[in-house]
Amino acid sequence: MMANRKYPIGIQTFSEIINGGYIYVDKTDLVWQLAHYAKFVFMSRPRRFGKSLLTSTLDSYFRGEKSLFDGLKIMALEQAWEQYPVIHLDLSGAKHMSPQGIRQELVRIISDHEKLYGRNEEEITPGMRFAGVVSRAFDQTGRQVAVIIDEYDAPLLDVLHEEAALKELREVMQEFYQRLKQLEPKIKFCFITGITKFSQLSIFSTINNLTNVTMDTAFAAICGITEHELSSTLKEDVERLASLNSMSYEDMHQNLKQRYDGYHFTEDSEEIYNPFSLLKAFQQRKVANYWFESGTPTFLIRQMQHFRTDILSLENLEVFSSDFDQPTENMQSALPLLYQSGYLTIKDYNREVDLYTLSIPNQEVRIGFAEGLLPVYTGLETRDVKAGFAMKFWLALKNDDVNQAMREMQVYLAGVPYVEGFKKKLADVSVAEGFYEYTMYLIFTMLNFYVRTQVKCAGGRTDMVVWMPDTIYVLEFKVNGTAKDALEQIDSHGYARPYETDGRKIVKVGVKFSPATMTVEDWVMG
Repeated sequence: MMANRKYPIGIQTFSEIINGGYIYVDKTDLVWQLAHYAKFVFMSRPRRFGKSLLTSTLDSYFRGEKSLFDGLKIMALEQAWEQYPVIHLDLSGAKHMSPQGIRQELVRIISDHEKLYGRNEEEITPGMRFAGVVSRAFDQTGRQVAVIIDEYDAPLLDVLHEEAALKELREVMQEFYQRLKQLEPKIKFCFITGITKFSQLSIFSTINNLTNVTMDTAFAAICGITEHELSSTLKEDVERLASLNSMSYEDMHQNLKQRYDGYHFTEDSEEIYNPFSLLKAFQQRKVANYWFESGTPTFLIRQMQHFRTDILSLENLEVFSSDFDQPTENMQSALPLLYQSGYLTIKDYNREVDLYTLSIPNQEVRIGFAEGLLPVYTGLETRDVKAGFAMKFWLALKNDDVNQAMREMQVYLAGVPYVEGFKKKLADVSVAEGFYEYTMYLIFTMLNFYVRTQVKCAGGRTDMVVWMPDTIYVLEFKVNGTAKDALEQIDSHGYARPYETDGRKIVKVGVKFSPATMTVEDWVMG
């Protein structure tokens, strides 16, 4: 039975999943609630989190395709099963295009619906043709229209800070979206998905009654897999994966949790698993990092560079909702985009002061992030680090041989052909210390070590703490000073004291980096 389980990897059409006998985690009760929640609804979720499947499910529901929902939760809620015309627009393919290219793509999408409802030749622009299709669908059927727009922001993500290009593209999209308000009497329901919030696009500036359910607790689990769903609908898949990897069910469950779980989309949300990665692991029969198969999105790296994001701060950020849940054009940092894209998530919430704690969701994101950012922030090539240095370094630490691990790092960093820009920057001691902290953090993270930087304790801030199964490493770095000075600072400030009751071996390491040789010069252990 298990061998015949079919996983809908890359399938985003509800009818295909149901008719094809693929595994479907039933969200139809939430779909029904969403369809009756408000007339105009917006929801943001990270990529590969099931937004397109959600829009397809809404599409089938409003078309009244009752047979597809047989046996699902929605059957206890819906009685009428009325049929409405549906205008479903998927803009995911409208990327990396010029304004003219976007216009042509919008026309292409609309023309599919014009084949059914006809076209008025006086409708010239994409917005006019969009409005015409909705109006004719309403007139010809005598029923209001369900409008579904998936990935509304796709055309704009790669030009967020290219002012001229963004302005042109935004004008095209504004002309298109502004029609929604005037069409309101003819619309039964309008659902819009995306990653970001562009306040200057017409969906936010002109639709006064647009309801944003992105952080609405009622719909926190509408995309993604919950703990209950993993332990019920997908339980035999966890069992099969455990058996194939010679692990107990409990150990595999914990492995999946560490790798793919940890998303919270509201302050009261239960933890959510990344659905793409989880199903991919079942299909491939291996727990690995699947969300980053296509790499870290270019637009996100550009924003982090533009705002000079301190990647060391991303493990524990205390912020107000206005800091991370805000329109894209108003961003003063990359934080809103990091949150909206799924690279940060809510980890805690203090109701008394309305303060959120954001952090990287899980192991998969942490490792993939490190691999994507290593060349940007340090000049080191990820492939070279993993192929030549990483395994030797990891094995040395696993064998409790710190000296060998540091020698491996010393040799590797000494042989890196840094670009001239990095050499000039490292002449500044404060910049050099930050550079080496970034480098160590990204390398440790990429090797799947749990690492924290600038860890607060009673005596100050520890440069870095690394947790391994049997050992905790407390590290202090010096550029203008000696390795001995660094070790003495660990002792005098009590950086290792918080871990004395942990039960693991504690190793204190003072490290001296040299800007001249751009590698580890010396280290001392205590």
